Amino acid sequence: MHHTTDNPADQVRSRPALLLVMEPGLAGRLLADHHRTRLTALARTDPRLVAHDLADPPPPVAAALTTAEVLLTSWGATPLTAAVLDRAPRLRAVVHAGGSVKPHVTRACWDRCIAVSSAAAANALPVAEYTLAAILFANKRVLHTAHRYRALRAPHNWHRELAGAGNHRRTVGVIGASHIGRRVIALLRPFDLRVLLHDPYVDEAEADRLGVTLAPLDDLCAASDVVTVHAPELPATRHLLSARQLGAMPDGATLVNTARGALVDEAALLPELVSGRLNAVLDVTDPPVPAATSPLYDLPNVLLTPHIAGSLGGELHRMADHALDEIERYAKGLPFATPVHPADLGHSA
Repeated sequence: MHHTTDNPADQVRSRPALLLVMEPGLAGRLLADHHRTRLTALARTDPRLVAHDLADPPPPVAAALTTAEVLLTSWGATPLTAAVLDRAPRLRAVVHAGGSVKPHVTRACWDRCIAVSSAAAANALPVAEYTLAAILFANKRVLHTAHRYRALRAPHNWHRELAGAGNHRRTVGVIGASHIGRRVIALLRPFDLRVLLHDPYVDEAEADRLGVTLAPLDDLCAASDVVTVHAPELPATRHLLSARQLGAMPDGATLVNTARGALVDEAALLPELVSGRLNAVLDVTDPPVPAATSPLYDLPNVLLTPHIAGSLGGELHRMADHALDEIERYAKGLPFATPVHPADLGHSA
């Protein structure tokens, strides 16, 4: 619950002072005209003033920071260090129109009892939609067939070649019951698929509610036609999928990674892909942009995309809607609908 005072009248705020903080150019894509209209109705702000650097702010930003009660942040926001927060003595809340708040919300925020909200659940939907498409296309062997068709350019007995393809009663392994992992599980329900889940924080009762079967990581990899990664990037999850897990995956299986590249040991993955034994749909890699000489760009069994699974284009407006709903709740003295708690960050993205 956000900060309150002893005076009940103060608990219902009217248009708190607000400052936008995000990477250059993002505010124009995040906020449509109707968002700006609503924002100025909810808060005292200039939507044209967008801060990019709070550590050494220009005079207009420095002045706005001294009065700001709420920061509306998104990707590229400056880390809110103690020094930055000293410039914002009235700050009470951070509303993040994005996913993880880890890049900019620091221990100093929690020490000062600043309330934090994130639109991670809103950002989870497009990632889950991308993942669903990847799973269904992988089991249908769409990438393989497209390359083969381009090479053959002639009639062919596709039913014979693709006799083992399709989504009927295939097994999908989901690693991580995160916001995105749970969205993926929900989107998979209408299909005739068996879903396995590996997540150390999910018990059997919750797995039953989700409609999945819990499995140890090695067993999940060995049993799945598609393995999709939705775990957070933590020291404990670096190279969560190592040579052992990748080697356990069945011949012809597909790895989908929309989480973070470091969760997969790429040095162990590359030989599996170059040999053609495994397929992959990779929206993230380690490093984030592979070297120009990387075989990932050219392998016919790899679909490589530049971290586009999350919100982009019109999908950004869903996060803006969510953030403005949270600002409205704050202005009315209500707790955030999607608060972030420091205890959660040890096992979340």
